[in-house]
Amino acid sequence: MFLGTFTPKLDDKGRLILPAKFRDDLSGGLVITRGQERCLYVFSESEFSQMHERIREAPITSKQGRDYLRVFLSGAHAETPDKQGRVTVPAALRQYASLDRDLAVIGAGSRAEIWDAEAWQRYLSEQESAFADIEEEVIPGMF
Repeated sequence: MFLGTFTPKLDDKGRLILPAKFRDDLSGGLVITRGQERCLYVFSESEFSQMHERIREAPITSKQGRDYLRVFLSGAHAETPDKQGRVTVPAALRQYASLDRDLAVIGAGSRAEIWDAEAWQRYLSEQESAFADIEEEVIPGMF
């Protein structure tokens, strides 16, 4: 399970060092792809395969399903971290997420997310108030 927030830097070659707490889960291979809110999702290979199977269950007659599948999979990049835990983030994905040098890598349970550090701070600032004030059940069975 991916938890926490980390602040690595992107090097001149477009690489980042994965947080040490994430490396074991990702050492066998990972997939980086476009995520919502202009961040990048990072899945272990096995989690990505499960995600792909769920996406494939969408009826081929669903335009929204086809569109999602195309955007999600066309940007996917498989990678195996090197001995230092570094992975390369392809230029097209860096552009999609507006990644500069300073990053926020957050744990989101079954995946990690890569954010531009400033974009993450803006998002978190906007969402923390709403989170603190939730008065109804958002996720079934929680609270």
